[in-house]
Amino acid sequence: MKDKEEKAEVPEQENEEIKRLAARRAGLRARDARWDLDIAVFLFGVLTIVMILLFQGIGVEVVGPVALFGLVMVWFCGWKRGKQLYQSFYEEELADLEQEQEKKKKPTGETIEETIEEKVQKALRERWR
Repeated sequence: MKDKEEKAEVPEQENEEIKRLAARRAGLRARDARWDLDIAVFLFGVLTIVMILLFQGIGVEVVGPVALFGLVMVWFCGWKRGKQLYQSFYEEELADLEQEQEKKKKPTGETIEETIEEKVQKALRERWR
C-alpha cells in the first residue's frame, strides 16, 4: 500500500515542480518582452504632446496632469501586455517541460516517428551543406 501511495506522490511532486518552473520561465520572458516598440512609440507621443504644450505657454497645472495621464497609460498598456504574454509563455513553457519529461520517461528504444523525423532533419542538414 505504501509503495503505491509513494509512487502516486512522486508524479504529483514532479507536476508541481514543472508548473513552478514553467511559471518562473514565463514570468522572466514576459517581463523582458512587455516593453515593445508600440509602448515606446506611445511614450514618445506623450513626450511630444507635453513638449508642444509647454512651448505653447500652457501652464504646468494643465501639462502636469496630461503627462501623468500619459505615463499611467503607458504603465497600464505595458502591464496588460505583460499579463497576456505571461499566459501564452506559461502555456508554451508548460508544454515544453511536459514534453521533456515524457522523453525522459520513454524507454531506450526510439519510436518510429522520432526516427523518421531525425532522419529527415539529418538529410536536410546534409543537403544544405
